[in-house]
Amino acid sequence: MTDAVESPGGPSAEADSVVLDAKGLRALAHPVRVQLVGLLRKYGPSTATRLAERLGVNSGTASYHLRQLGAAGFVEEDTERGNARERWWRSVHRTTWFNDPELAEREPEAALAYRQSVAATYTLRTQQALNGLQTMPRAWRNTFEMSDWALRITPDEAASLYRELADVVARYRRDAPETAASAPEGAERVAVITHILPELDAPAASSPPSRPEQADGNPTS
Repeated sequence: MTDAVESPGGPSAEADSVVLDAKGLRALAHPVRVQLVGLLRKYGPSTATRLAERLGVNSGTASYHLRQLGAAGFVEEDTERGNARERWWRSVHRTTWFNDPELAEREPEAALAYRQSVAATYTLRTQQALNGLQTMPRAWRNTFEMSDWALRITPDEAASLYRELADVVARYRRDAPETAASAPEGAERVAVITHILPELDAPAASSPPSRPEQADGNPTS
């Protein structure tokens, strides 16, 4: 999904964005809907038929999910493009924010389903990039990068890390259909996907206390 943002600490959302509520969480709790919103944000208005071709689903499935997204306020009909035979859709927002921990507590199933849908979409995008890697120009092929770092930090430090990463990304040019023509020569679309994944240590197995001699490293006879 293009610009799906989950922010530790819940900073204010940007302009031209939507902050998810319970209804929004449930509406996006499906990978196809997450992908549809992402495609409309990335490439601009389109029809159910064209979107279905990109996703590899039938047009009826795409139409159904677009109607559900429309009812939830994520997409709307583009009446300037549509006609009696073809219905065009466009995204209402550029960015989706999920930054309400209390909502996640109240709607745990919807929150999990939404996050799973976003994760599935990110996995698919990574695989698509890998599949096309060998046919990319060498300059772009050499920029492909996947890394992970194991850190041991506090929750406050994790929130600070997120903010610092967001500040770095914000220094670069945002992608949108309407700004593509004004980008400098050689600029292409690049997806920067970040994860902060807590991997909490399992509690130590309970065991009987050691005798003083054993604790000091002096075995008893």
